[in-house]
Amino acid sequence: MVTRLLTVLSVLVALGAAACSAPTHDAEMLQPHTESRGPAGPVPPGLERFYSQPLSWGPCEPYATTDSDRQVFRDGGLECARLEVPLDYAQPQGRTITIGVLRSPAKDPARRIGSLLMNPGGPGASGMSTAASLAGSIAYTELGERFDFVGFDPRGVGASQPAVRCLTDQERDAERLDNDADTSPAGVAQTEQEERAYAAKCAERTGVDVLANVGTREVVRDMDVLRSVLGDQKLNYLGYSYGTRIGSEYAETFPGNVRAMVLDGAIDPGQSTVDQLVAQGAGFQRAFNDFAAWCAARQQCALGHDPKAAVAAYQQLTRPLIQHPVRAGDGRVLSYPDATMATIQALYTPSLWEQLDNGLTELRQGSGRVLLALADSYFGRGANGRYANTTDAFDAVHCVDDQRVLDPEQVRDADRRYRQAAPFLDDGNPPSAARDMCAFWPVPVTGEAEQPQVTGLPPTLVISTTGDPATPYQAGVELAKALHGRLLTFEGTQHTVFLQGNSCVDDKTTRYLVDLTLPAEGTRCTQD
Repeated sequence: MVTRLLTVLSVLVALGAAACSAPTHDAEMLQPHTESRGPAGPVPPGLERFYSQPLSWGPCEPYATTDSDRQVFRDGGLECARLEVPLDYAQPQGRTITIGVLRSPAKDPARRIGSLLMNPGGPGASGMSTAASLAGSIAYTELGERFDFVGFDPRGVGASQPAVRCLTDQERDAERLDNDADTSPAGVAQTEQEERAYAAKCAERTGVDVLANVGTREVVRDMDVLRSVLGDQKLNYLGYSYGTRIGSEYAETFPGNVRAMVLDGAIDPGQSTVDQLVAQGAGFQRAFNDFAAWCAARQQCALGHDPKAAVAAYQQLTRPLIQHPVRAGDGRVLSYPDATMATIQALYTPSLWEQLDNGLTELRQGSGRVLLALADSYFGRGANGRYANTTDAFDAVHCVDDQRVLDPEQVRDADRRYRQAAPFLDDGNPPSAARDMCAFWPVPVTGEAEQPQVTGLPPTLVISTTGDPATPYQAGVELAKALHGRLLTFEGTQHTVFLQGNSCVDDKTTRYLVDLTLPAEGTRCTQD
């Protein structure tokens, strides 16, 4: 059963090429300096020293944790700093940690509105990396001129310290080869032992105290500290995918501190863990069907020219990998889990559909190179074999944010429902009762599955895409209602859309962020 519920890999994928060759800004290289702008706005009692701290800005390259970051962080128009926050807000005099922050300053300081904070989702994706990837393309747009564009790595993620670590690079490679296809009682017992060992490694290598404090509950408080330290009386925020959960929880916790909030690719915070999983499975099945129809119209298609037969063709092509992985070069092989994750990665955006078809065609010829490259991108594995900590952080946040499914029969029923919702991902074995690592997590859940209860929140903007595979359209409808905000609908098949080249969405969302002018009720945007 697919257990990774939420990502915003579409943003990272769509901008991947730019991230590797982002242009240096025309402005002179920013000089290191210490800046004190806070405290701005309300300060919770006992946290005065955090809300009033100065930030020491300097070059971003020392903050890089991946090869791609090292390249894009060299941009002289970017500057980075570390924000100090309490590990446990209930004990602000105790241990502290740091949050990595990256900023592209407003190009028209005289007309600067403030900072625009962004989070790309995951949980576990780096806001610093994504902001750096976007900075060059928006630098001289109205957003880049009027806002400091700020990306931060949530606690435990990327450049923030300490980072969540569960597996070594070699252990992650080995974990990706494990099918967990045996759903017999013996197979379930083995899988659960592996999950229990994984949780133990996370606790040992990260620390139980850190794992207990990496949830969204803490991230929104970090974000309010950052708002104040940056000198903003009110928050301007852009959240994608899981970043919409950060936004909705911030809106509930600090409604009076919001100026503008854009939530793109929304999740429904009132939905249970299992219902979210099943809804996402159905979303990926719809995206797979769209891919199959697109592929069938091509002269050559790995799945054939009958879209109705595409699921069976895909299963016939990928299921043999359970017993017989294929060679993928450099001494590596393509496993069944990697083949399905490669497919999921490509379904986030149509820009990867041709690569997926090429990969499936290559698999039919006995090679897994293309699909393995897609899977590596999904898991954040660099060419040097090193992994970003995205997956580790995802698991840590998921296990404290989301309600756990502990009853084996409920787990089996969830797996059955998922296979029905996404038949292309059904491996042909009976549903499994194996509980995931969260059942053995060493700290309690700190999140709640409930609709946000907000009062005093200014109008917000929720963007939802009709064919979003990862965060289904209806979730955006429900979140907009819960926040008493405005819904902007995009008709397309992709995960998230703002700042990805659609002029209708970009123009209307920019007007909201700059002027606080919402699009008309019922506005729908289509592909350019």
